[in-house]
Amino acid sequence: MNQDDIQANFERVVEETLSNPRAALREIEMINCRESLIEFIKVAWGELHPATPFVTGWAVETMCKHLEAFHRDEIDKILINVPPGCTKSMICNVFFPLWEWGPRGQAHHQYISGGYNGDLPTRDLGHAREIQRGEWFQERWPLLNVKDADGKENYRNEKTGWRKATGVGGGLTGFRGTRFIIDDPHSTKTAESDLERATTRNWFGETVPTRFSDQNKPKYIVIMQRLHTDDLSGMIIEDLIDKQNWVHLCLPMEAELKFKCWTPVDNGTTPARMRRVKEDGEPIPYYVPGDESDPLLYCQDPRTEEGELLWPERFSREAVEELKASFRASGGSYAEACQLQQRPIPRSGGMFDRDALVFVDTVPQDIVRVRGWDLAATKDGSGAYSVGLLMGMSKGRIYILDVVRGRWSPGEVEDTIKSCAAMDGINVQQDIPQDPGQAGKAQKANFARMLQGYDFTFSTESGSKEDRARPLAAQCEAGNLHILRGHWNSEFVAELGLFPGGKWKDQIDAASRAYTNLCEDYGDIAVCAPTLIG
Repeated sequence: MNQDDIQANFERVVEETLSNPRAALREIEMINCRESLIEFIKVAWGELHPATPFVTGWAVETMCKHLEAFHRDEIDKILINVPPGCTKSMICNVFFPLWEWGPRGQAHHQYISGGYNGDLPTRDLGHAREIQRGEWFQERWPLLNVKDADGKENYRNEKTGWRKATGVGGGLTGFRGTRFIIDDPHSTKTAESDLERATTRNWFGETVPTRFSDQNKPKYIVIMQRLHTDDLSGMIIEDLIDKQNWVHLCLPMEAELKFKCWTPVDNGTTPARMRRVKEDGEPIPYYVPGDESDPLLYCQDPRTEEGELLWPERFSREAVEELKASFRASGGSYAEACQLQQRPIPRSGGMFDRDALVFVDTVPQDIVRVRGWDLAATKDGSGAYSVGLLMGMSKGRIYILDVVRGRWSPGEVEDTIKSCAAMDGINVQQDIPQDPGQAGKAQKANFARMLQGYDFTFSTESGSKEDRARPLAAQCEAGNLHILRGHWNSEFVAELGLFPGGKWKDQIDAASRAYTNLCEDYGDIAVCAPTLIG
């Protein structure tokens, strides 16, 4: 186009604008909506909430930037962790699909939206359909739904696109989409249940991957608040980020500068080569400067002061403090750390205070020792561990002396226990859990034959793992728990710090067993009261 054509086109646009300013403004609005998801949300918000103005901020704009990158196929799998109240459901399940169907002209996309039950996805599909059917949307991006396929839980538009709502474990036979959106796959009421979390992870790992129309290009959006170290986010962070090239956007309510989020999405800042670090005992990763082999990433959190608020336009300091009080009242510091900070463990640890641990290079000569065992049911590459923990006590001080840990077959368990008994010596009792019923009696007889010549005992377990661990946690808080330095320290301290919120509890269960045994030998020591050492 030459200069004369440009001038003529400009004059035409000016003339049309003056003759029909409403149409011109609508055209400008449509252009803005096409180019920016956040601009679309600002306008579309009023279609659902005319009396409540939309409050924007850098956090919601950052989420929208990542969804735009997802739309452009720069990202195929994204995990977003944000606190409750950040309009995550509206952004991901209401506005983003409408933005792709309308302003972006991609009404062929097919969405399966899942949550811990089907009620919330169904609600959000209803909100999206309400906007789509409205005069504002139809004037700009005419798109009707097929009359005989326009239900509450699923509907189909006239250009082959459709939407389907489901709950975790819900039936999806016959549905294969181009996008799978998972919004809060865990309930705050059931996230502490091992069974409920396992059900969600199994659904995500076994059902969801088969529900894509193009199996070579699955597209995932998972957006949620953290509820447990072993929730769906934990599974993605631990096992899938590197294997499947997930992008993780994590935005806590109050800034934690060590855990600032870095992703490959260009936000206009200066990128840097960064390396992802996942430490034992930390449920989320952090980033450190890398080298040329590391990816070029952008810092997605502009906050510069510890504790700086995520979205002060929406959550003032007073509002955040009220949220903290509510979470503490209902779920303690775990709820606050999970749901507000997206770090499912308090900084000071869980039941055990890691800062109170005492590391030593030698132990007293008069120490009394016992090895407590916790045995997994089967050998499973992803299941629980079998653990033998050697503990000693001297003058009220408790010492963790050695830990053996592995996923072993029954035969390997027997060999390991016998090997540890030989290594520990005849003066160290092996304390082994006894299964209830006839199977436990047979197991006890087998171990008794195997351990002839050694000191051993059997006992059944009662109460929860947390209840059994509380006496030892009290001693830890009092500064009486000592760790003999060894190669096993890192894994043990990590599990100790996360307990009871961590995925693994085997080492702590073995430690609780050993401590109870020692307290019985030291009959004058109260199990539940810490002995203060001057």
